[in-house]
Amino acid sequence: MRRLRGPAAVLAPALLLTGCAQSVDPIERLGKKAAEGVRPHATAPGPRYRHWGLTRPLARSPAHPARPLAEHPGAFALPPVADHVRTRDPVVFLTYDDGAERDPRFVDMVRDLRLPVTLFLTDSVAAPGYGHFARLHALGAGIENHTVDHRAPAGLPYAGQRAEICGQQDRLRTRLGVTPRLFRPPYGSYDRTTRRAAAGCGITALVLWRAALTPAGLTYTHGPHHLRPGDIVLVGPDESTGPSLRERTVQVVRQAQDRGLTVGRLEDYL
Repeated sequence: MRRLRGPAAVLAPALLLTGCAQSVDPIERLGKKAAEGVRPHATAPGPRYRHWGLTRPLARSPAHPARPLAEHPGAFALPPVADHVRTRDPVVFLTYDDGAERDPRFVDMVRDLRLPVTLFLTDSVAAPGYGHFARLHALGAGIENHTVDHRAPAGLPYAGQRAEICGQQDRLRTRLGVTPRLFRPPYGSYDRTTRRAAAGCGITALVLWRAALTPAGLTYTHGPHHLRPGDIVLVGPDESTGPSLRERTVQVVRQAQDRGLTVGRLEDYL
């Protein structure tokens, strides 16, 4: 290597010192940013859908604004009962009952996949874990009514049914800051009195299900034995000995994808 002579030899050390002052080690730079409270840019995540057991990404559901309040039944109208939504959009709706399962990894999955889910909570079951459901709600999960004590409504007097439904409205408003519009009667049990009581509590629709996940797979209450657009799916059962809630959810989503469907937000359609 050629040796520098004259002024260049004098300037070289200064230039090297200047260069060192301007060129900070990347690890040192990150340490300084952390000390200053500045986070470095995160590495772009990989294909998270594979992490959760899906074979392809979850398609975004079509934009579908919620119905205007003027179309909702009033306090003196009987709310409709739905197990299926009339729509041409290629969507199904994932619903979960009671609130017994509180797996924090399910929260991670909902966040990573941006998965729309609707949770029908029973106070006597979900109350110890309302913090868990607050985290899901913050990610966009719908929080809806499934009574205070999970009693089958049909046949109960009006006052008893109203106490179960309105009582849970009050608890969810107090604990989670939400006022549900949708109500799922326990066991799918309801009568005209149930609908009257629900309307008086501010409920605009009773939600059942056309498809339910059982240990034997998806079962259907009526119609074709496969998922179709607009199906409301009950992802059950709550069994500690069976597959996890995450695994059961993935099972339904994969079947929906195989039918060319994705997951929509129920509250945007009812």
